[in-house]
Amino acid sequence: MKELVVAIEASSVGVYVSVPFCRAKCSFCNFASGVSSPAVIDEYVEKLCAEIEAVGETAAGLGARLPRRVDTIYFGGGTPSLLAPRQLREIFAGLGRGFEIEDGAEITLESAPGQIAEALLAEAMRLGVNRVSLGVQSFVDRESAAVGRTHTERECVREIARLRAAGLEDVGADLIAGLPYQTRESWAHSLSVATGVGLTHLSVYMLEVDEDSRLGREVIAGGTRFHAHGVPQEEIAAELYEQACEALPNAGFAQYEISNFALAGHQSRHNRKYWERKPYVGVGLDAHSMLLCGEGAVRFANPDELTEYGRAALEVTRVGVREAFEERMFLGLRLSEGVCSREFVESLGGAVKEMVEDGLVWDEGGRWGLTLRGRMVSNEVFGRLLEDVAA
Repeated sequence: MKELVVAIEASSVGVYVSVPFCRAKCSFCNFASGVSSPAVIDEYVEKLCAEIEAVGETAAGLGARLPRRVDTIYFGGGTPSLLAPRQLREIFAGLGRGFEIEDGAEITLESAPGQIAEALLAEAMRLGVNRVSLGVQSFVDRESAAVGRTHTERECVREIARLRAAGLEDVGADLIAGLPYQTRESWAHSLSVATGVGLTHLSVYMLEVDEDSRLGREVIAGGTRFHAHGVPQEEIAAELYEQACEALPNAGFAQYEISNFALAGHQSRHNRKYWERKPYVGVGLDAHSMLLCGEGAVRFANPDELTEYGRAALEVTRVGVREAFEERMFLGLRLSEGVCSREFVESLGGAVKEMVEDGLVWDEGGRWGLTLRGRMVSNEVFGRLLEDVAA
């Protein structure tokens, strides 16, 4: 095998801030999040700020390079918009002590429709938040209610208009293909509303059916609780995803990653860090980080149990040259522009040629990437490529 090319230097870092609290737990959710008391949230914010201020020491102890400048911050959850203005100020103060936040940094706040109070919105924008991502999931009321979402289509539309009127130029939403009772017609309605209501970014995910969520466990068990009997077959969910891949670009939302679509100039700079394998630090419950270290990298993660956060040791994984090469390959392939073939084809030319012939991969102008069919079976593609690397 030829020498592997893995080095990616960076002068700035992205920061992910986990706020794992919700007003209610959705039946499909498998994240480390839930409903907690104000006292628990206060204690969590205190621990979070302490972690932020200690992150430089943490990185040094792992032998990792931590840029001081921050150009993206992402508040994820949970529902970070449920924080009190005072708590949000405390977190930003901690970030200011630990890092240098660039002028013009992209700062994103996740929210559920109807769950970002005027006082919090005003304080967030004063602190620099310039992007909101709404967990809509569906613009069809029956589908939303079936998975425990409390908003209606009318409330979602009103919320988007309110955020835009407040001066936010970037407002995005998540949609899920494969929700209970979803059909091609109802999905078309959600896509139509999403592309005509003033949003600038859309993330489309296929429903995960696994034992880490209440809905997933019920589907696997063949039961009917949580509307499990209304979940479409996997083949239909895949068709809905394909429907989105065709409809959204026609409405001006170009697909730039397997699950993400944006109007021109409105891609998520923070999320691109993950796929381009640029350094990022995650703070808070179940938050993950990736920093460069020598010729490879180090990945580390916080515990996913609230009672263990701030007490248990980090989970640390060392990433060597070969592993870094593999990561750049399968993360880069998630992007619609693909990867530069000069770095990969000499090592993986045989497997790539086979998948081009199978219609899973395109090969154009010194780059190669996944076709629509390849995106539908991306895990299979990645598996075949990793087998070739190992050989």
